[in-house]
Amino acid sequence: MIWQTITRYASPPRFYELTQILVPLLGWLTVILLVTGVAGAFFYAPADYQQGEGFRIIYVHVPSAWMSMFIYVFMAGCGAAGLIWKTKVSDSLARACAPIGASFTLLTLVTGSLWGRPMWGTWWVWDARLTSELILLFLYLGYIALQSAIDDRRMAARAGALLALVGLVNIPIIHYSVEWWNTLHQGPTVTKFDSPSIHIDMLIPLLLMAFAFICYFFCMLLIRSRTELLENEGKSVWARAIVQENTNV
Repeated sequence: MIWQTITRYASPPRFYELTQILVPLLGWLTVILLVTGVAGAFFYAPADYQQGEGFRIIYVHVPSAWMSMFIYVFMAGCGAAGLIWKTKVSDSLARACAPIGASFTLLTLVTGSLWGRPMWGTWWVWDARLTSELILLFLYLGYIALQSAIDDRRMAARAGALLALVGLVNIPIIHYSVEWWNTLHQGPTVTKFDSPSIHIDMLIPLLLMAFAFICYFFCMLLIRSRTELLENEGKSVWARAIVQENTNV
């Protein structure tokens, strides 16, 4: 049943129809979760006993860091699906992931620097976690550059998928760097499910922000990928019908 559903929506016209339903839903979920998360971060969560009010940057920094890694894995998975099953939807999803993932990675680095300045006394150190996150940004930018450099979309998709799959080795390095090496970056807190190091009053807004970022990602992903499909399938009957319908409206 699941496989039949996947193969059904691997068709560009059906995938486009699905995005018409999901995009508004994800958009509203993003707004609701973001407003609730921001309110919780500023009014519900108490100040940290060591960092004071400055710790609240965690509500942007940490979800952004999670998303930077999640999106890369998702992009590589879509690229692999495109290599194996040669589906146009998979290639479009992978291509649409890269700018969004690069944005989250850049946001992670910027907020990390803003957080690090008062905590560490410097904007940047060649810490294992920071350096591997910077490499992740370069991987995203390399993927985007590779897609732009190759005119043939199918060849560009294959090359990008190979690059993304090779770059997957960096993801566990980012995640486990604070455990493998002695770094300035603090160790895991939320992911210590047996005994989390963050108070529940701080954890709830953080999870709300994380879910808001996830909904935002998938909303933007569907918008970008359906636009990508319309550009690639511009000469097909279904694409021309949609363009004509939108033009008449």
